[in-house]
Amino acid sequence: METVRRLVGEYPVVIFSNRSSSCLSLTVKSVIGSFGANPKVYELDQVPDGPHIQRALQQLGCQENVPAVFIGQRLIGGSKEVNSLLLRNELEPLLREARAIWV
Repeated sequence: METVRRLVGEYPVVIFSNRSSSCLSLTVKSVIGSFGANPKVYELDQVPDGPHIQRALQQLGCQENVPAVFIGQRLIGGSKEVNSLLLRNELEPLLREARAIWV
């Protein structure tokens, strides 16, 4: 779990994706990028300690088959939660608060 905390602490927006080709991950990256944010993305199927990170994310409550999104070092959730924030007009303020975008 310490690895996840360290990685999340290095960037305003971090996305952990369990498959680099996941359509849910691509959608989340696109939505966050549409605000001008540049998330740090860890493709767990392509990093050496991917399985270890995946287990730590599950201990934090993340589901195995969805991307895990952190904004401002806070776990937001997966694609469903990101889209919900978008529809409620709450995503942009979170990105601003985390200093991931400047408007």
